Amino acid sequence: MGLSTAPRRVAPRVPLRHGEGGKDHLTSFGGLAALSLDALSSVAYGPEAMLLVLVGAGSSALHLSLPIALAIAESARFLMLPMVVFVCAIFGVIVVGVVRAHPAAVVGAAAPIRITESLGVLLVLKAFAAGCSALTGIEAIANGVPSFREPRAQRAQRTELVLGVLLGPMLIGLAVLVVREHIAPRTGVTVLAQATAGSFGDGWAYSATNILVALVLALAANTSFGGLPVLMSLLARDHRLPHLFALRAERPVYRVGVLVLASLAAVLLIAVDAATSRLIPLYAIGVFIGFTISQAGLLRHWYRQRPRGWARRAVLNGTGAFLTAIAAIVFVATKFTEGAWLVVIAVPALMLLFARVQSYYRVVGSELGLGIVPGRPHATRSLVIVPVGEISRLTEYALTAALSLGDEVVAVSIHLESERSARFRDAWDQWNPGVRLEIVESPHRSLVHPILAYVRRAQQDGRQIAVLIPEVEPRARRYRILQNQRGLLLATVLRARTDVLVCTLPYRLTSR
Repeated sequence: MGLSTAPRRVAPRVPLRHGEGGKDHLTSFGGLAALSLDALSSVAYGPEAMLLVLVGAGSSALHLSLPIALAIAESARFLMLPMVVFVCAIFGVIVVGVVRAHPAAVVGAAAPIRITESLGVLLVLKAFAAGCSALTGIEAIANGVPSFREPRAQRAQRTELVLGVLLGPMLIGLAVLVVREHIAPRTGVTVLAQATAGSFGDGWAYSATNILVALVLALAANTSFGGLPVLMSLLARDHRLPHLFALRAERPVYRVGVLVLASLAAVLLIAVDAATSRLIPLYAIGVFIGFTISQAGLLRHWYRQRPRGWARRAVLNGTGAFLTAIAAIVFVATKFTEGAWLVVIAVPALMLLFARVQSYYRVVGSELGLGIVPGRPHATRSLVIVPVGEISRLTEYALTAALSLGDEVVAVSIHLESERSARFRDAWDQWNPGVRLEIVESPHRSLVHPILAYVRRAQQDGRQIAVLIPEVEPRARRYRILQNQRGLLLATVLRARTDVLVCTLPYRLTSR
């Protein structure tokens, strides 16, 4: 057989928008830097939250911070992330602190320890739940899987593993220093600052580390803005949130989700007066409820599918679900009157919202016949109505466009006085644009409702009606407020009260 010499048709290559190729997606290391700062930086406040609970039973109870930290690290096996310098600084504090025979410096003023509780199971559970705040933020990687390069799931898994390898030793190492150096909450400084002073002294290294921690905590806010909008877009694609959240700009940014998140965060900060002690429990409750549900779901998945090695995975996820459930329950029970009731209400409310949104889209899809082959479209007679106020280039521009759109075009002009309507009729006849003119007098000095009534009368003969509204668009946006807004008002009324096709035709000015 001979080879054909006919030229091959090559499909034109469609240029990708910014963010659509693999170049702008995250690598495993990039995902660690972009999505894990929140989790890694939580070691700056997680150990302190745990000690603040334990100190209620006296200084002798602080030695329990190490075994509790170890337990928190059985539940954080698959966590990870931060900035390389931050990780090096924290590990530097741990290594130097362990090597030193005694603390290099002690900072902060001693605070009187008030024993308010007896050391018991409930106190240990409260400390465990408080210390688990060090694990918040690890969910961002799972939420941001679509942001990774292919293969997305494998890269996200590797990122999560690296986060766990980093976060576990950091948390346990700080707990070792706390126990060995008998660190307790002091006024004016954090627990991490005390550990840093014990390792590096109170000189420039101490100041630089504290500044670095503050910067990383500020940058960690980016985790939510990188992960939650992506999660909201996934929920929107599953019809559980408005589809608007699935739209993104030319760059791979879901702007609606970012704006909503920023607004809600601002409201929350104002409501609690930016007190982290009130924010962390609220955040942790929501996170651990999500952890519990997701791991319980995986446990159910392994039990149903039963692939090879399923028992080991089921035990791992079951243990994680149990530990995170304990943390969530203890948080809710101990912080209920301090604001935890808000999460108890918000979580079911969100689930109800998701269900209602999904139900709405299901009804809309059924009415639109999505997934069903519709009948053949057929042509009908059409009428294009053009509201006009005076004879000008704008009127000529609108009528030219209307004549190319429909079988019949009619210009409708609303006048408040009969004398003006007569003069306008004479000017129209003199111009003779070849388009029929309908003049409607409005004794009630209304412009919108007479056109609405005319459109409704025109609909009665079964024709397809289109209303073409010309609008002047100035060269600069700052001049828009100077333009007549009647066209926008008319379009809004027609869309709300009729089912005609409403089109706006911009006439762009070239001069200022």
